[in-house]
Amino acid sequence: MTAFVRRHPLMSALIAFAVLLGILSAVSIVPETRQGIVVRFGKPVRIVNRFKPGEQFGSTQAGLNFIIPFAEDVVWIDKRVRDVDMERQQVLSTDQRRLEVDAFARYRIVDPLRMYIAARSEDRVEQALKPILGSQLRNELGQRSFASLLSPEREGVMDNIRTGLNRVARQYGVEVIDVRIKKADLPDGTPLQSAYARMISARQQEARSIRAEGAKRAQIIRADADAAASQTYAASFGRDPEFYNFYRAMQSYETTFVGNEAGKSSPTTMILSPSNEYLKEFAGR
Repeated sequence: MTAFVRRHPLMSALIAFAVLLGILSAVSIVPETRQGIVVRFGKPVRIVNRFKPGEQFGSTQAGLNFIIPFAEDVVWIDKRVRDVDMERQQVLSTDQRRLEVDAFARYRIVDPLRMYIAARSEDRVEQALKPILGSQLRNELGQRSFASLLSPEREGVMDNIRTGLNRVARQYGVEVIDVRIKKADLPDGTPLQSAYARMISARQQEARSIRAEGAKRAQIIRADADAAASQTYAASFGRDPEFYNFYRAMQSYETTFVGNEAGKSSPTTMILSPSNEYLKEFAGR
């Protein structure tokens, strides 16, 4: 062997390089964040470091992986949660308002083999999900009013869109985790100003209704309180008629000599005989 190397150094170097290249081609390092499909002459044969729900980092199949040199190759697929942004679209709500909507979805590839067969790459998966997300968004928002998007009902809308999108995304080996609307605005210009005017008018009408209902309840409460007070006075005065006469006389004196209920006194001049019946409560018992 040594003699062959001495006689053919260039050939020996080429052989050593080919052996080293074969060893390097037979070893691949599997990252924690990726799963790989081993492809032999274009045909998938096995999956390494496949995603498993609830699997903790450190307990995966990441590390060294051996393949057949020049016959097998590894297609890497992300195990992490990925985002897909939808292009801004106009949606017509049930109250005939055109909305400009921006949305995004978060997904994870849970079946790499199906994804490879259906789309071959992650970029193609995203390109396939974008129109599906837009279609699901238009279908769902087309059944809702603009006000529902500003209320807690919006959470249910997102769940419905996610369910519909997930149903279609399964054919790509994808699980949709979440869907969110980043922005839902009216188009700029006259439609926006008209919508603002309608919203202001609706809120003013609602405020008037609330104030009217409050005034009605206040009158009912006041009437009930006056009735209860009258019953209490009647029960009390019935037990002592003389006290009732005294009480009514004091009320009359206050109105006559002091002034109105607002406390604004007005000058009063009265000339009466000391024995006048009206002034008898001043004389005492």
